[in-house]
Amino acid sequence: MKVAIVGSSGYIASYLRKDLLEKGHTVMDIGRSGADTEYLDLNQPEAFRYPVLETADFVVFTAAVSSPDQCASHYSQCWKVNVDGTAYFIRQALGYGCKVLFFSSDAVFGDMPGCIYTEESRTMAVTAYGEMKKAVEDKFKKKKGFKAIRLPYVVSKNDRFVTYCLDCARGGHIAEVYHPFYRNCIVMSDVVAAVAWLMDHFESFQPFALNVAGRELVSRIRIADELCWLASGGLEYIICRPESWFFKNRPMVTRMKSLYLDTEGVLAEGTFTEKFRREMEGVVLW
Repeated sequence: MKVAIVGSSGYIASYLRKDLLEKGHTVMDIGRSGADTEYLDLNQPEAFRYPVLETADFVVFTAAVSSPDQCASHYSQCWKVNVDGTAYFIRQALGYGCKVLFFSSDAVFGDMPGCIYTEESRTMAVTAYGEMKKAVEDKFKKKKGFKAIRLPYVVSKNDRFVTYCLDCARGGHIAEVYHPFYRNCIVMSDVVAAVAWLMDHFESFQPFALNVAGRELVSRIRIADELCWLASGGLEYIICRPESWFFKNRPMVTRMKSLYLDTEGVLAEGTFTEKFRREMEGVVLW
């Protein structure tokens, strides 16, 4: 199978790429890195050489301006990339017969206190980033060959918060942990497994979207405590309440679950603690 990864040098894409190659698939790297097979600037999507997609079975679209604050402060510029350029590319890819997996976000749902969002929940985005992801979903959700993968915060040994905490521990600094801030965090290995499952079941899985969410609602304090345990108490942190501007571009709590991950046996069993510790294997804490 040949898979084109758009944004192949990105955080999640690098893990997907490694998994695909290990399974013997061919990967076409698409992006703005000098190492990419094909160059793509989503500000000028019409300049891409679309006939190269004729040989691709799947397009995995991970590219985006993903900072909620940047999307809010540079709305028009980010809309051009996250919606206009993205939609142009996806439309062309579908036209060449590719199956498209679009990486979306739990931000499409909005901010309804107490609500647990499923694949059947109405999307009512209230942030700039959420509006952009929702706009792409709405454009293609009825198109054959398109599916969206909605992610919460993805935890790994290389995610921003874990990296920040580890840097603080190694440097002898006290980490500042924002609270309250909750998501149904998913570990990276589960994201990779879910993508592989969806590729294998693309035709039989009828919904256009799959919520790839963890079973537990996890705070940043929980992640910091897990790291503290792994570091034998070597991580020190203080709990900080974010300033009001922080929550303008991201809900305080987003609870997302899937109607399908468990019933279809997509992910392995295990608590967040168990999965997080496996995710961190091999990390040098000091």
